[in-house]
Amino acid sequence: MKSLSHAAIALAVAAGFASSALAAAPVSAPSSAPVRNIVLVHGAWVDGSGWKPVYDILVKDGYHVSVVQEPLTSLAGDVAAARRVLDAQDGPTILVGHSYGGSVITEAGVHPNVVGLVYVAAHAPAVGEDESALGKRMPSYTSMQSGAIEKTADGYTYLNPAVFPKDFAADLAPAKARFEAHAQMPTAADVFSTPLTAAAWTSKPSWGIVAGGDKIINPDLERWYYERAHSHTTVIPGASHSVYESRPRQVAAVIEDAARHAQP
Repeated sequence: MKSLSHAAIALAVAAGFASSALAAAPVSAPSSAPVRNIVLVHGAWVDGSGWKPVYDILVKDGYHVSVVQEPLTSLAGDVAAARRVLDAQDGPTILVGHSYGGSVITEAGVHPNVVGLVYVAAHAPAVGEDESALGKRMPSYTSMQSGAIEKTADGYTYLNPAVFPKDFAADLAPAKARFEAHAQMPTAADVFSTPLTAAAWTSKPSWGIVAGGDKIINPDLERWYYERAHSHTTVIPGASHSVYESRPRQVAAVIEDAARHAQP
């Protein structure tokens, strides 16, 4: 597995704070015809229904949107689920991932239909890296809380329902956050420690959203990922890990920017 020194990461993060990536980064001139296909990939412990607020905006704006439902049983299985949906697209596609879904789109994004990637409060490892090891170098608030992440006898993880609302979904309506806490999809622990075999961001343009109030992934780690990938980066101050649900217009705007500027 490729290793990264703590000093190197710290230096990259410091550079990220000083760069213009803390606001929406400039992009190249739009292509003559925007990409119309968008595929959305959810993260761990949730399902694709959380994308509905973003989905509704994109569909209203004329995009063809598909949502991947991952089994969350293995990284390979989740990547295969994304590839099935990508195979069904009729042309150039923007591939979007939230949280662990960032690892999925990083590997699945080498698909020939994909012309751009959007990371939403997401991981973006390189080949040979895994998000668990990288996360330990910049721990999140949740990962440092004893008992926050639970594990079943057969090796599946979930977020303690008592902490889910404040850690995962602090800016959602309390009733909705409580419902999601009790509607989790247990996720195989191995998905977080499986090294990636492909990294689409090395050859395709990417956009990244930092959730400024994220407790599930350290916002500094999100910044570092996007700095390394040379992503066009937008920071949404105060947003929780559920930024795709709580700030759907801002998230959809970044996705549409990718669709306008990615070259088919």
